[in-house]
Amino acid sequence: MRFRHPDGSTVHLAYCTNVHPAETLDGVLAQLRDHCEPVRRRLGRDRLGIGLWLARDAAHTLVTDPSALRGLRTELERRGLEVVTLNGFPYEGFGAEEVKYRVYQPDWADPERLAHTTDLARVLAQLLPDDVTEGSISTLPLAWRTAYDQERATAAHTALTTLAERLDALHELTGRSLRIGLEPEPGCTVETISDARAPLTAIGHDRIGICVDTCHLATSFEDPHTALDALTQARVPIVKSQLSAALHAEHPHLPEVRAALAAFDEPRFLHQTRTLTAAGLRGTDDLGEALAGDALPDASPWRAHFHVPLHAAPAAPLTSTLPVLRAALTHLVGGPHPLTHHLEVETYTWQALPPELRPRARAQLADGIAAELTLARDLLTDLGLKELP
Repeated sequence: MRFRHPDGSTVHLAYCTNVHPAETLDGVLAQLRDHCEPVRRRLGRDRLGIGLWLARDAAHTLVTDPSALRGLRTELERRGLEVVTLNGFPYEGFGAEEVKYRVYQPDWADPERLAHTTDLARVLAQLLPDDVTEGSISTLPLAWRTAYDQERATAAHTALTTLAERLDALHELTGRSLRIGLEPEPGCTVETISDARAPLTAIGHDRIGICVDTCHLATSFEDPHTALDALTQARVPIVKSQLSAALHAEHPHLPEVRAALAAFDEPRFLHQTRTLTAAGLRGTDDLGEALAGDALPDASPWRAHFHVPLHAAPAAPLTSTLPVLRAALTHLVGGPHPLTHHLEVETYTWQALPPELRPRARAQLADGIAAELTLARDLLTDLGLKELP
């Protein structure tokens, strides 16, 4: 979906296909048929943007087989889909029964991460629509915080500098300008937007910026306006923003609240949980750990890294951090000029929701994704952007 900003520029809205995990190119093509095109039809659009997730094997196939890449582009066009952004965070296995800490491997100190992201950039340069010259790729924020020492930090920074040079060369070769956004996430080396400023300033290349995930922003209790202003002042480019909402519990000391939270404690994904105390931010790596005894202070609200559907906040006594998303979006695209032109709805946890909230069929999932995109569209038009055909 495309929108005209009052300054005349185009803002792209997509939804991320990591909600339909597939490891192979055949799986990706099935996603387009079974999920993405039905969502487009529900929205009554001739064209729908998707934030494509390509696992290692799918990306490798596309970069080594020009006919396969041409076939994917043809299939996108045939189904009324377009790609201006990729989700390069998960490397493989995102559809596994247990993902947890595995999603952070390989990290940016590992040569495999550089090789995979280079592949993604080469693929995206060929998938961009003919009238679009700028693309974006989100990636993990360097590494998970443990076992990340100065030697690994140096290796990660060197890899990102090498990537920036490759993107410069790709721009010269294809005319397509691609940028990479580190995506701050609780528990990682770069946990918050504030944490991102130092490494990105050190790298100092305008092709390496930040991806603002509004669920992660909220989970870490960062104020959107303060955090985004700081990025602007530091001249850190906002490559893209993932529109998502976290799980919020206002009174985590109450037994009924803990019982409601426990329904979201599931075995597949990591749900980092945070609370803001007088002594600062406190947290656990997972929701179950927070619920076990007194691992986390409960005198103040808790927020958990669980991407809940934008249009359907959990039932009381829980809610979502949709107000944080609204505030961030206002700052990102509500001013005289957009701070980013790539927006992506990223609720990948539909099948991890409590059983009674999960979609039971493809049609229900498509309905839910379409409802999320409708909400995002309405937020954008309320900010003065005009939806384009």
